[in-house]
Amino acid sequence: MDLCLACYQDLHRNLACCYRCAEPFETALPSPQLCGRCLSKAPAFEETHAPFLYDAGMRYLIGQLKFGHRQRNARLLGQLLAHELQGNAERPQCLIPMPLHRQRYVERGFNQSLEIARHVSRILAVPLALNACSRIRDTPHQANLPARQRRKNMTRAFAASALPDYRHVAILDDVMTTGSTVNALAMALRKAGAERVDVWVCARA
Repeated sequence: MDLCLACYQDLHRNLACCYRCAEPFETALPSPQLCGRCLSKAPAFEETHAPFLYDAGMRYLIGQLKFGHRQRNARLLGQLLAHELQGNAERPQCLIPMPLHRQRYVERGFNQSLEIARHVSRILAVPLALNACSRIRDTPHQANLPARQRRKNMTRAFAASALPDYRHVAILDDVMTTGSTVNALAMALRKAGAERVDVWVCARA
């Protein structure tokens, strides 16, 4: 792994969390448990694996990848995610990287979720479904929006192709905040025929 043991141990793990959306609990509870939000309204995805918390270490690694164009961090993040998922997550039939809108891709020059997914796919031997979906609306940045506006922001943001060969899929993204984005994509994938959608992310905010 492209990370020394000390730095690896400094990354904070998301150990006590909702098994469906990976929202961290304030205190450790017998697992698996659902958070209040998922109990009141279940999301379109089945479970989320987010092994790390989105604090200083992960924020730096992901931020340098997305905004500092340090693309070697994609390999490191892929290694970290795959390492944590080994033996801890049911394998889907394919991985679906969170798509970027064409305009955002032109601005950034790459899709960080796809670059991370390439390494996870190779390490865990789970194929990528690169043409399964697309982002058809260039939505505003989600980072500073309240949760309700995030959900509204993602309405009809994705289009998914028919998935005759894939019943169990996993969306792969870098970080999950409220879950509005992955939920919108999961809904599109379910409409396209996926029976089960999981979420794999490096970190949970």
